[in-house]
Formats: sequence, C-alpha cells, structure tokens
Amino acid sequence: MKPARLNQVTSYVEQNISGFHSARLENLRKLKLNQVLKRKNPYLFRAKNILMAQDLVKNVLDAHLSSQEETIFGGFLEGLAIFINGKVYRGSKSSAEGIDLEFEKDHKRYIVSIKSGPNWGNSRQINKMREDFRKAKRILRTTKSDIQIVAVNGCCYGRDPNTDKGDYFKYCGQMFWEFISGDSTLYVNLIKPLGHKAKERNDEFVEEYSQLVNRFTLEFSQRFCIDGKIDWQALVRFNSSAEQSKTK
Repeated sequence: MKPARLNQVTSYVEQNISGFHSARLENLRKLKLNQVLKRKNPYLFRAKNILMAQDLVKNVLDAHLSSQEETIFGGFLEGLAIFINGKVYRGSKSSAEGIDLEFEKDHKRYIVSIKSGPNWGNSRQINKMREDFRKAKRILRTTKSDIQIVAVNGCCYGRDPNTDKGDYFKYCGQMFWEFISGDSTLYVNLIKPLGHKAKERNDEFVEEYSQLVNRFTLEFSQRFCIDGKIDWQALVRFNSSAEQSKTK
C-alpha cells in the first residue's frame, strides 16, 4: 500500500475506533446480573471449583463481555476492510444477502463474506454462506451473464492453509488483507493505528468494570450465598429451572 493510502487507513481507524470503545462501554453499563448468570453454564463453574463470589462474578462477566466485544469489533473490522478495498479497487458494501463486499479485480467480480476469524461457524452456518454465494451469483449473472464471479470467505485474523473450498475460497489473516488491498504487509501495519487512544479509553472502561464487579458481587452474595458459601443449587435453579424461565 502506498504511503498516502496508509495515511488514509490510519485516519479512518482513528476516526472510527472510538465507536468500538463507546459501544463496549455502553454495553457494560446496560448489563444486569440476571442477564449474565442466565447465559453462562453454572455446571462449568462448579466443576472449576470456584469458591469465591467475586471470582465467579468475574468469570461469568468476562466470558459475557468477551463474546460481545468479538461481535462489536468484528463489525468495525468489516467496515475497515470495505473502506480499504474501496480506496484500492473501488469496492463497496454489497446489497446481496449475506455478502459484505463486492469488487472487481483482474477482470473478475469478487463477492466476499467477511468474518472475524477462521473458526467462525458450524456446518449449518457455512452451508448458509454457500447458499448466499449461490444466490448472489445468480443475481449478478442476470445483469452480466459472461462475468466470472469468485466467492470468497475472508477472515480478518488467523490461518487456513486449505484456501480452495470447492465453490468458494477462504483467505485468512495476511492473505485476506493482501487480497482486498494488494499490500502484503497491511495486516501488520494495522496494529499501530488500532492503539489510538486505547489506554485512556481502556482506563475509563476498567473504572466502570470494577464498579460493576463490586455491585454484582454484593448482589450475588445476597442472593446466592449462605454463610459465605455459594449456594450452587440455588444458582442452578435460577439458571435452569422451568419455573424461572420468565424471570428477568
């Protein structure tokens, strides 16, 4: 990537990374203890012999937040990939279902489904992506029947040495970023701008997170502890009992 284009990428990241931090913080502020306890496996935490209320709260909260952050950041990376490709190959967000990016290169039309990492879905989800590719190809050929259309599953990080999946290609990590930009070093160069104001935004997050852990720990102790011990049966009933299914 030429220096001017790298500057454009840096500018885009610095202008838009705040959206990730803001969404991350907003999600934290909206959380309720019931919400995270109902979505995590109490049997797992019992098997890990967690004895302290604060440790259990941190475990369930961290697992919940990690899943949310992957989703939020995945959306950011998708937008970044489309922006970069637009600058290099004039690609754009696709209007086809399940397709994130369309662009032309070397007299071929590429349709791209962007995911965060290589292990993003089960067989049903992968089959759905294949069907989305088939539908998008049919639609594109109605307007230009002789066009060569190539379907690609692009993953923002990781590796998959088996790139040819038969009816589509899978490019991960360096291969993906080079595919959409023509720059073999872009995947490394992205790291620096992603750290823009990261410390100050994370300090704000940590302060809110610490307060939430303290509040959740107090609430958990009052509801699910007896004489300072976790009442696992009460916790499992809350998480899984049919009678509790409508509890918010």
